[in-house]
Amino acid sequence: MRNLLFLACWLLMATACAQSAAVGNQTDSPREFRGAWMHIIGQKQYAAMGTEECQAYLINQLDLLHKAGCNAVIWQVRPQADAAFVSKLEPWSKWLTGEAGKAPSPLWDPLQFMVEQAHHRGMELHAWINPYRVTSSEDDKPAPGHIYYEHPEWFLKYADGKIYFDPGLPECRDFINTVVRDMVARYDIDAVHMDDYFYPYPVTGVEFPDTTSYNQYGIGWDRGDWRRHNVDMLIEELHNTIVSVKPWVRFGISPFGIWRNLSSDPDGSETDGLECYDGLYADCPKWTREGWVDYMVPQLYWELEHKRASDLTLMLWWDRHANGRHMYYGQAVNNVMRHRDIADMGGDTLNPTQLDHKIRLQRALPNVHGVTWWPAYSITSNFNGVLDSLSSNQQRYPALIPAYTWIDDVAPAAVTALKEKKVNGKKCLVWDAPATTDPMQTAVRFAVYCFDKKATIDLNRPEALKAIVDEPRYELPRDKGKWKWVVTALDRCWNQSAPTIKK
Repeated sequence: MRNLLFLACWLLMATACAQSAAVGNQTDSPREFRGAWMHIIGQKQYAAMGTEECQAYLINQLDLLHKAGCNAVIWQVRPQADAAFVSKLEPWSKWLTGEAGKAPSPLWDPLQFMVEQAHHRGMELHAWINPYRVTSSEDDKPAPGHIYYEHPEWFLKYADGKIYFDPGLPECRDFINTVVRDMVARYDIDAVHMDDYFYPYPVTGVEFPDTTSYNQYGIGWDRGDWRRHNVDMLIEELHNTIVSVKPWVRFGISPFGIWRNLSSDPDGSETDGLECYDGLYADCPKWTREGWVDYMVPQLYWELEHKRASDLTLMLWWDRHANGRHMYYGQAVNNVMRHRDIADMGGDTLNPTQLDHKIRLQRALPNVHGVTWWPAYSITSNFNGVLDSLSSNQQRYPALIPAYTWIDDVAPAAVTALKEKKVNGKKCLVWDAPATTDPMQTAVRFAVYCFDKKATIDLNRPEALKAIVDEPRYELPRDKGKWKWVVTALDRCWNQSAPTIKK
């Protein structure tokens, strides 16, 4: 029965992909999440830069991601219980300055800078944290003044040589919640994001050393169920914390790509690899079923034909387990761009990469709302031509992020007083944002569309969207064609107002 279901899905997607390939621009989507993970852990360039040089570097990175059609950047701000922002709770990250606890000099706030720069480009900024990891190697040590020294009983050292918060202790969950509450309250971030590191990736034959907390809080539980319950509690509490501070800020998680194998669970995928349910104690589909998470980004870092973890198999599996929340597929740029396309499901064996094929596949799936690229640096360095391809083909038109309607489904009011005006000697469109005191209905972005003078206004035409801007102004192109300009307002959850047409 399962093989028949898989075959049916396969045939359905093959038809959809063939149809989308035949109609050209319809393969583009007017609403699609297009994120990129920008990590700092393991990166040496930041510590080698001064403040001005680092800011110029980040501006260039964002410009290149914007050119590639990305509309969100997932910026790592807490890789190991540290901070890439001004914090009274945790020390400065060594990945920024080269020394744990050392502030940048001259002092600046990288998170505030990235929020402002991303929003200026019409992009979202998702603050990426790792919940439990404290050190990154055997020789690594927390900075002086770290909470580790005040409460050493909260922490455990595993066989991988790294120090972790003990997920079984409520004090640890409370502290992590305090860190997130502080960050959400002080910064205009669009989302809090966590990756796949919950309980650490297992070292073969070595148990995580949480016997003390298990004996205190887990007696009567199966050890695995108790660990999953600990992670569940953290996810639920973080959701509640975020909602209590700023209900429009989303919560997203990027789990390891395999939940469970079919050999372990009748609802698992036809794969043969590490399972995040049993290996990392992360029951990811539960978090969307319960409404604790607003989006999921499974890390589908394998090629389509991978024998043990086919990306095609996992695309189909995760599509069936979106549970009414947004689903974005995490793709490893280097893997996508190194593997030649395959003939199955409409692939082109003459295509030297699987980029176009994977994009068409996910756009054909009913419950998938976008993609996130790992890492951002592979896009900005144009690895195997990926930046060229995205900017001229797969992501050549801007796209609005799909609306988060379970948070808010009320559209903002329309913009008014739309007109042409010279600003600093340049011809611009200007308008007035709708007035409101409701933060949910505040227009934080604007979409600018351009149509032929005689054309029907259709906001679903991808090529009509020219820009997403964060201020009520848009510099007009110099061409002298006869165009019809349209502007809409977008609130924090990407609900869109009625269009306003320039008279």
